[in-house]
Amino acid sequence: MIGGNYIYINLPLLELLELRRRKKKISAAMKLPVIDLSSRDSVSTAIAIRQACIEYGFFYLVNHGVEKELGKAFDESRSFFSLPMNQKMKLARKQFRGYTPLDPALGIQGDSKESYYIGPIADSANAKLNQWPSEESLGNWRSSMESFYWKLFEAGKKLFSLIALSLNLDQHFFEKIGAIDKPSAFLRLLRYPGEMGGHEEICSAHSDCGALTLLITDGVPGLQICRDKSKEPRVWEDVSYMEGAFIVNIGDLMERWTNCLYKSTMHRVKRTGKERYSMAFFLDPHPDCVVECIETCCSQSSPPRFSPIRSGDYMHELFTISPV
Repeated sequence: MIGGNYIYINLPLLELLELRRRKKKISAAMKLPVIDLSSRDSVSTAIAIRQACIEYGFFYLVNHGVEKELGKAFDESRSFFSLPMNQKMKLARKQFRGYTPLDPALGIQGDSKESYYIGPIADSANAKLNQWPSEESLGNWRSSMESFYWKLFEAGKKLFSLIALSLNLDQHFFEKIGAIDKPSAFLRLLRYPGEMGGHEEICSAHSDCGALTLLITDGVPGLQICRDKSKEPRVWEDVSYMEGAFIVNIGDLMERWTNCLYKSTMHRVKRTGKERYSMAFFLDPHPDCVVECIETCCSQSSPPRFSPIRSGDYMHELFTISPV
């Protein structure tokens, strides 16, 4: 009461104003749950993964066994992106392998980045689709990145077994249904320019389409997540950098597998004015694997929300509608 008059506060309006304020001024950097891949207590680790996937859809993965290779992999990535444009364009992307240049027209609209895709290398047919810099330009770059690819896959395979346990399944569940018996992962090297543009995003808001993503960053900030993609306006939170850790996030197919129990969380990269490098390892199910609701994730009161679909068909439909 002020001056004898009552002032009624519209709480929903205040909440809306607060959300708008937070949208303009992002909250302090958050720390995600930390999962130790080397822990011998698989039950406790699985429980922690379950909680992280339900609450965040994101977590840090430490002691994954690839720590020593990260510095060299970033050096190799910088070496590639430092090549003259005419050499990089010889490897222009075909069938989701190779180089995609920075599009100046997108500098204002968002998604302003260079990238280089390395596709599955487990069988000769897929391996032949990959494009590689010549030894004259980058020496042993191919063998170095292939070795890095396999180390990431082994860490991802171990993580899949823990996710199976977290869903009250046999630890080999995803191998038995043909999801990861043949590696179908893609490694994407990324370089974001340091120049500031008119748009706040250099990688627009999205969720990943596959099962799991292992992300490695160089320490330059910019990654943000939106824990509730259904609410408007969206509230974005900065993700802190943790040296040596992977940032793991759930993709759309894992969300389908788990009947939306595990969240495929929206995320983006904001401009910071600094050049930024990252590497994303997309663990997609084998194209012939049928993704259908896991029996431990549905019940009479919570029936399957999605129809079964081949992973390859899902990806084809997705990229036909919205090519990346």
